[in-house]
Amino acid sequence: MIAIGKILYLPIGRKTFDMETGEKERQKSSALLHDLTDELIEPERIITAPSALQKFLLDINTDEVAVTIYQSVTFADGQFIRLLLEHVSAPVIVWSIREPSVGERLRLNSLTGGNSTCHVLKSNHHPYTFVFGNSEEAQVQRNIKQQLNIRKLIDRIKNFNIGVLGDHQPGFYFSGTDEKQLKDQFGIDVIRMDLQEAFDKSKQMPEEKWEKEISRAKEQVIGLNATDETVKRFAKFSAFVREEIHRRNISALSIRCWPEFFNELGAAACSTLSQFTEDGVVSSCESDIHGALTMFILQELSGGEAPYLGDMVHINEASNSVVLWHCGAGAYSLAHPEKGAQPGVHPNRGLGFTMEFGLKPGIVTIFRVGYTTEGYRLLVMRGNALDTPQRFNGTSVEVELETNVMETLYGLMEEGFEPHYGLVYADVVSDLMELGKQLQLPVSVYTVD
Repeated sequence: MIAIGKILYLPIGRKTFDMETGEKERQKSSALLHDLTDELIEPERIITAPSALQKFLLDINTDEVAVTIYQSVTFADGQFIRLLLEHVSAPVIVWSIREPSVGERLRLNSLTGGNSTCHVLKSNHHPYTFVFGNSEEAQVQRNIKQQLNIRKLIDRIKNFNIGVLGDHQPGFYFSGTDEKQLKDQFGIDVIRMDLQEAFDKSKQMPEEKWEKEISRAKEQVIGLNATDETVKRFAKFSAFVREEIHRRNISALSIRCWPEFFNELGAAACSTLSQFTEDGVVSSCESDIHGALTMFILQELSGGEAPYLGDMVHINEASNSVVLWHCGAGAYSLAHPEKGAQPGVHPNRGLGFTMEFGLKPGIVTIFRVGYTTEGYRLLVMRGNALDTPQRFNGTSVEVELETNVMETLYGLMEEGFEPHYGLVYADVVSDLMELGKQLQLPVSVYTVD
């Protein structure tokens, strides 16, 4: 079941068409939707007149509707969809079904009905998507399920708080955000927290709270020394942040990780970022707010897989691959299974504790929520994480791309995408393209299909 809120199913038709066949299709469509959600609002039969639609809409609570599935069972003019827009502000999935027979009377003319409906929605700047085919078709089932899942994700993002600990480093402009535009586009709220205050309060955390963080890390980090002073500092800071996550209803973190962590706390932030991302609260380094949003989207679309965020640091033309790397942050479960997640020290600062591993092999999607002065945009790529030795100290993964690596590199640079790239071990390319469509954002796609 897709928990998205109330779904309004409106089967629309005209009596001058084959209503007997249309009713059979309505029943099958209704059955499919009941399999997808237990919160379906629907009429008992096809609605055949604007007056009947008006009465039906007045009898329901239209404010509860998260999405409308408007099915042109037969052709129907634009009066119906215009009437719907007067009552319901939710986005619309327009659904046309196939003509039951060819070579005789045009019995349904559903496709023209859907065409007319899409025209009205486009003219009114109302968000919508289109589906064509009958309820028993696998591609129709996948399409409707995908669109409902994307709508669920968009609604989740609207109630999304990003906790930001410290401003981004000087010159790291890509890590910042215009909070108003972020709110207007996605509905996201930024909750800013003082980093020094977090350091100070973390040092006061009682042992019974911070020792739980060490116990949690030891479950997956091989050879972790619980008595190491940097491990204790990681635990105290993480314990404080965990309380703030619950108190402030934070869904993701964006943390300024240097130089204050090394100079003021005496430990690396990487381990905190890694542990929270592993536990489902995605966390980006260098206060990359859009990076945290990128990671959250990948986590949600992949069914909860831990995402990774890294710089593109190396190109290997021989294997048509790129290497994504960062200093020492990476969810524990991303480590190559032969070696596992191991503790290390920051490659530039020499302080722990950080993650030290090469990522596991597998099919991956690379993604970024990007921003320029022209507005938001999305980047989507697909590749194969190779089973190669760890390329650089810290955490890294070598990804063979589907597209030509040098052409892709130059394309990314010409488009000016940010240097932090999100990665997840799942093929969610089509979902991300659908997300861009529903958000009405441009999508740069680097795949073979």
